[in-house]
Amino acid sequence: MPRLGPISCVTIASHDLDVSLLLYRDFLGYQCIAEGAVQADLAKLWARPQLAGRRYALTLPEGQGSTYLRFVHSPRDASYRPFRHLGWNAAELMVQDTDAVARRLVGSPFKVIGPPADLSFSDKIRAMQVLGPSGEALYLTSFKEKLSAFDTPDAHCFIDRTFIVIVGGPSVAALSRFYSTHLGVAEAPVIPSVISALSRAHGLPADTRHDIAALALVGQSFIEADTMPKGTLPRSAPDGELPPAISMVSFGVDSLSATKLSFVSPPLALTSAPYQGHRAALATGVGGELIELIEGLSPS
Repeated sequence: MPRLGPISCVTIASHDLDVSLLLYRDFLGYQCIAEGAVQADLAKLWARPQLAGRRYALTLPEGQGSTYLRFVHSPRDASYRPFRHLGWNAAELMVQDTDAVARRLVGSPFKVIGPPADLSFSDKIRAMQVLGPSGEALYLTSFKEKLSAFDTPDAHCFIDRTFIVIVGGPSVAALSRFYSTHLGVAEAPVIPSVISALSRAHGLPADTRHDIAALALVGQSFIEADTMPKGTLPRSAPDGELPPAISMVSFGVDSLSATKLSFVSPPLALTSAPYQGHRAALATGVGGELIELIEGLSPS
């Protein structure tokens, strides 16, 4: 079976790339390290040829590391509602001090949808949730101490890299089975948890507990699998476009041929970051999430 991880890149569909880059720089410390136009071969890999020529930008926390946030210029999708759809719902960033981040974001365009709080299942983890300029949800999380159950990275700067991506599906069991069967990810215990942003989006009581599981990947990375409430909408996008908000997540994988996935187009080797000459391929998960795999990437 293949080994999945680390998280390499989180792609966000941005209807105003300049605004996204400015806000992520000024408030989150993410520096633009490359920008340009989506090349035809990458658009082909994504089976979205009309994206060729679209402006994109790559950013890194304080310009360092190898876990990117990638912004691709995309039209605004007025039908998107955060936490109301299956698929990629949020990116979780490791930070040094969640409460200090909250103070920095006071009065900023980042909308706080969950103020700093200890997690319902561990008072050693503190997190807050915000929405970015294109409706993308970010969790900003700090650890008061290391937990033996989770191999998590240290925050080397005030707001560091994505170490967890959150995917919503019909059930934790269905998501776990998919990632285990196709990508060799070990299943994990279900943890009933309070997720205030998710409950609020569905009109549920604030203390509602949702079934989640932390699926451990290579490279101190995780996929959080969430059972979505009844009435959750499918993940969709206009023809030829990326899905709104968090569009796709890219992962390292040791072998594309060892996966049991159907790719949307044949794998291609790409020279630019985050691919660095490696082959990549795109697949769709059980929640409709776009999963980009980059062969041979190793944890940094």
